[in-house]
Amino acid sequence: MEKLGLLYQGKAKKMYATDDPELLWVEYLNQATAGNGAKKEQIAGKAELNNRITALVFDELKKRGIDSHLVRQISPTEQIVRKMTMFPLEIVQRNVAAGSFSKRLGVTEGTPLSEPVLEFYYKSDPLNDPFINDDDAVVLGVANREDLKEISALARTINEKLTELFASIDVLLVDFKIEMGKTSDGKILLADEITPDTCRLWDTRKAAGDDGAVKDGDIERLDKDIFRKDLGSIIPAYEEILHRLEGLAQSH
Repeated sequence: MEKLGLLYQGKAKKMYATDDPELLWVEYLNQATAGNGAKKEQIAGKAELNNRITALVFDELKKRGIDSHLVRQISPTEQIVRKMTMFPLEIVQRNVAAGSFSKRLGVTEGTPLSEPVLEFYYKSDPLNDPFINDDDAVVLGVANREDLKEISALARTINEKLTELFASIDVLLVDFKIEMGKTSDGKILLADEITPDTCRLWDTRKAAGDDGAVKDGDIERLDKDIFRKDLGSIIPAYEEILHRLEGLAQSH
């Protein structure tokens, strides 16, 4: 397969055309960002870790009945994916209060939610990716109601399977952000990536308090909050997630 011209460069990846009109060539980057790009740093090794983690997670989800745009990993930092028309949506699922949910609604971080919360954010850097509801999405032309219904159902199923997957490697899936797109034949698929960049992942070897909440001092973070909160290097945490996922894959 031949790699052609650059189509898109984001915060974490570059995307290239290929000589197959249905396939794209993705290159992961070492760049880490937070606060919609306000904080930015090059971190050696991050690209390879996220590429390998995404490939493993997408493979594990496929075994559980969730298909994605991933075709195959082709190098430590590159993969081939199906070309899709992406919905300009960040699709967020929350299982435990954290981040903007805690700040916006005054719920103590670490509090388990009575049921998973699904949220949509409009992908727009100039607008700082604002929270939107279904009506907003339809009026903005982001998606129609039929697509939103399918996206919502798929997101909730992904949450169930992903929660089980991470629990099997002793990790609590606090929340995560995913993206979806539509193939040329009209199928909606999981896309982009699932990594410690896009998920909050806590080591469950740390015990919760009597009220079920995990106190901040008890949290062993295995995600990008380490970078956001200036808690040290993200690399050991990302390596730990990769190591556990590789162990799971080898155990099948």
